[in-house]
Order: sequence, then structure tokens, then C-alpha cells
Amino acid sequence: MSSFDPLIQAVWRDVSRHLDIGESTETTAAVLRKQMPLETLVIRQLDSEHRRVRTVATWPVNAYGASDHESDLSRADWRRLEHWVERGPVLHQSADGKKASETFELLKLPAVSNDWLLAPLTGEHGSYGVVFAAARSGEAFTKQNAALLAALREPMGVALDNDARLHELAALREAAEAEKQSLLRRLGRSDVGDTIVGEDSGLGQVMQRVDLVSRSEVPVLILGETGTGKELVARAIHNRSERHSGPFLRVNCGAIPRELIDSQLFGHEKGAFTGANETRQGWFERADQGTLFLDEIGELPLDAQVRFLRVLQDGFVERVGGTKPIRVDVRVVAATHRDLAGMVQEGGFREDLWYRIAVFPILLPPLRDRVEDIPALSRHFARRAAIRFGLAPVEPTEADFELLRTYRWPGNIRELGAVIDRAAILGNGNALELAAALGVATPQSRYAAPSEAAPNIGVGIQRGGKIATLNDAMRAHIEAALSATRGRIEGARGAARLLGINPHTLRARMRKLKIDWSVFRETDGGVS
Repeated sequence: MSSFDPLIQAVWRDVSRHLDIGESTETTAAVLRKQMPLETLVIRQLDSEHRRVRTVATWPVNAYGASDHESDLSRADWRRLEHWVERGPVLHQSADGKKASETFELLKLPAVSNDWLLAPLTGEHGSYGVVFAAARSGEAFTKQNAALLAALREPMGVALDNDARLHELAALREAAEAEKQSLLRRLGRSDVGDTIVGEDSGLGQVMQRVDLVSRSEVPVLILGETGTGKELVARAIHNRSERHSGPFLRVNCGAIPRELIDSQLFGHEKGAFTGANETRQGWFERADQGTLFLDEIGELPLDAQVRFLRVLQDGFVERVGGTKPIRVDVRVVAATHRDLAGMVQEGGFREDLWYRIAVFPILLPPLRDRVEDIPALSRHFARRAAIRFGLAPVEPTEADFELLRTYRWPGNIRELGAVIDRAAILGNGNALELAAALGVATPQSRYAAPSEAAPNIGVGIQRGGKIATLNDAMRAHIEAALSATRGRIEGARGAARLLGINPHTLRARMRKLKIDWSVFRETDGGVS
């Protein structure tokens, strides 16, 4: 047993107890002072990516200058220093002469007249560094002192590793928080919680049914017009069920190309078809132990409906190109704006699948049937718009509410959110230009009564009757179209089709006017 073993064990205990390198250095220095004439201890870390040496800890604190002091090295000097750290011994100023001085210079440590020791550190996870120990004035280190420092290289290297990983985790947390805040700004939210606006009023009966069905495992079919918030209700069912800790996955059945439906829903084996370069889990497997929300279930082709029915009945999926059934435990919540019962009569939807998924139907009312929720929804969307677009928050007025109540809202809550966004952009943080926003959005025929319709004020007219510049009017008009189409540019529901121009032309004008389409991307409204 070495005479150093009790000291080494003491340092190991301290390293295990403290993740911060400063605390580890302080306790290590306390151990070393009992065995050698130690005056100063400095830990420097090597950053190979930037060829940089950085002080990460000193004892006493701020000895030889503040901690975090950095020094950049040339490529040649870095190679010499790296070679010594990987293979070199402990260096002693009085014993190793020129070699010790050269290494000391590479590390760019402050000049000292005292006797000193220099030891390389290598962590188990790739961290590199050095430990520098200076003796008290007029005293010198012995060979036994150098041997003790060499014996402590391993625990001190682990301390360096711990500190590096601690800073890495902190950086990852900061990056994740920044990404979260960026996403919340884009969505116009202040937190990640899902609160359904109107839960205690216009959606009261709906949420009572949600509470009832959440306790069971039966399939749920959510019916309602486009934009009524079917995904929000599906998430509420999941979050209030015993599966809330499992995954919630949303699949838009109408957005999957017909030839890829089987692969997307049920997965495929490697080599099952051209392009299948690896085995892939389908949506059912990925939603195991959770909830799979199948939006627009009425768009599912008949042949895929047959395989979907088997999953509901037996709880097994079979990948494309596979031969072994795979057990899945998934709760299915489906949604559609189509008349599935009528599709069954016409042969467009399987009757047996209809009976399977419609065990517990939930009908979402259109916005025109829950006008009492318009004030709360408008306030919610106004706050969201202020966050998303970096505007001063503006509350809608009673006159605004009256105007919004006269509109039929064919696009429901999604359209209301788009109108409020457009009104916030047109008002530029001074007001909500709802009359202009509604006039741009839709023809007057959509109002409940033509005589009650708001005047069709164009985007070229600003507050006070001032004429906007052509670029400002064009920018507002394009942003209104992007808001109405939720950032979609191409396709039947894209802004280019709405504006009657080629998508490439629209993109060119957006670049010229510095319009960022991504800020208009959003989920269904009604959540904060």
C-alpha cells in the first residue's frame, strides 16, 4: 500500500462530492498543503477546437489574475503542448530546466520566481488540461512532492471532466430555453400549457364529454367544421387520460400520398420497396402506450381502412415487407369535417370501421354558435399576435366585439385567429384594425346580413384616411394572405392561389419586401 493512498482517496471523495472544478480545486489544495509547501494551485483547460488554453480554477481564488483567463496558441505550439499533455511526465522547474521552461511558456502562465510543478491532466471523456503548483517563497518542492502530484492526476482529470460536462449541460439548457422561447414567440404564447378558451362557456358541454371519455380507452370520433379546434380537443383527451405520459402523435390522413399510406401508418422493413433503405416504424408503433390522433380520417382510402380496422380489432400491425405481427397499445382519436355517415351510405367509407371509431362521438360547435366566446378568443389572439409580431399589446374594444359577432366565421376559430393577426399587423401596435382586416379577408356576402356588414376598407387606407405607399399596401396584403393560409405559399390552399399569382413570383416579392413566411405558421387557435 502506497503512503499516498489515504490522500488519493480523500481527493477522490472530494471530486465525487463536487462537480464544480473550483470547489474540487479548493479541497485538493487543502490536502496538498499538508504534504508540500504549496502557495498556489492553478487548473488550465485545453480547448482543441479553438487551440485555446483557459484557466478554469485557481487556489487561492483569482491567484495570478482572474479565473477564465484565455490564451490562444499557434498550430505549432499547440501540437507541442498536446504532445506533452498526452505523454509527458510531471515537470519540476528546478529539476527539468529548459524543457520545463518551454512548456511553462506554451501555457502562457504568469512569470513566477518561486519553485513550481507542472502536471498534465487527461480526463476519461476526452478533457485535457494541466495543473500548476507554485511553492511558498524561499521553499522548494521535493521529488516526493512531484510523485504525489503525479498520483493525483487521475482524480483531478476526472474533476476537469465533470466541470466540462457541467458547462456543456448548462449550454444545452440555455440553447433549449432559447429555442423554446423562439418557438413560443412564433406561436404567440407565453408558456407551453394548453388552456382551451371557452372551456367554461361555449365548449362547456364538449369538455364534459371529454372528461367522461378520457377515463376510458374507447376510440373517439371528433366531428366539426374546419378550424373548430379538433386537435385541441384530442390533446385534451390525451392529457386527461392515463396515457398522458405517453406520446401524442398527430397524422393528417389527407396529407399522406396514397402510395405511402401503408408505409407511414404501419411502417416498412428494409428493402420492402425501392427507396426503403432502412427499417422504419409506422405511426402506430411510434404512438405505442400513447394516443394517435388521425385527423381527416375520411380521406383514408378504402384499402387502408381495411388494415386500420385490423389494428383496432386485434391490436397488431404488420410492416410493409414484414411477416411478423407487432403488438401495439394505442388509443385512437379520429377527426373529420366530412359527413362520414353519408360516406358510408355512398360506399366511400367502410361501415364496420365507422362503427369502430364512432363509439363515442364528440361534435364541436362552429364559432357562429358560440359567439359568447368571441371576446375571450379575441383577447387571446390579440395577446398572441403582439408576442409573435413584436408589437405593443392592444386589447379589442366592445365595438370590435360587436363587429366580430356580426360575421359568420366559415373558417371558425382558425379564421378568427388569422383576422386578429391581420388586424394587429395593420394597426402596427396602435390599434386592432378589424374593419380593414375583415374587409380584406372575405367578401361581404359572408356576413350575417349585408346591411350589417363592415365597410370593405382596403389595406391601402391607413388610419385617419392617409394613403399607404404601394410597398406598404402590398406588404400588408401579402401578410394578410399568409395569415389566412397559415404560412402556406403553394397549393390549393396557399397564399399564391389566394392572391392569383405564381408562387415563384410571390416568393420574389416577399424577399423584396422582407416578409418572413415562417412567422405565420401556427397550430389551431384557442390555446394559450
